Amino acid sequence: MAMEKNIRVLLGKVGLDGHDRGVRVIASWLRDAGMEVIFAGRFLTVEQLVKSAIDEDVDLIGLSFLAADHIFMLQKTIDEMKKNNLEVPLVAGGIIPKADMPRLKEMGVAEVFGPGAPMEEIVDVVKRLVVVEQASSSS
Repeated sequence: MAMEKNIRVLLGKVGLDGHDRGVRVIASWLRDAGMEVIFAGRFLTVEQLVKSAIDEDVDLIGLSFLAADHIFMLQKTIDEMKKNNLEVPLVAGGIIPKADMPRLKEMGVAEVFGPGAPMEEIVDVVKRLVVVEQASSSS
């Protein structure tokens, strides 16, 4: 019987936003749900984040925002992922206005979580996104 691979998630904060309490809570939730979580840290460049994702062979990237630069930084992240042929789901969370969420999904962000998103929902969505991505990459 083959062992099931643990889901590997890279979490981080890009740009000058240093508020990391929320992303650290999410890291704990995902870890408690049995996932392998790599917290890349704060004040990352998009290039550093994508390089870490490649080096760590992650299944999903999660970015946290508080500083209102989410649209710009997520587009930069998507562009850098494409440049490096990195095809894993990208999710975002934090203080993101509901009005911006449809635009982010149109850009290619797989899911957007606002303040107060239930832990169970975040865990379930991450699992679903990774399973769908693994199924599509194996076919």
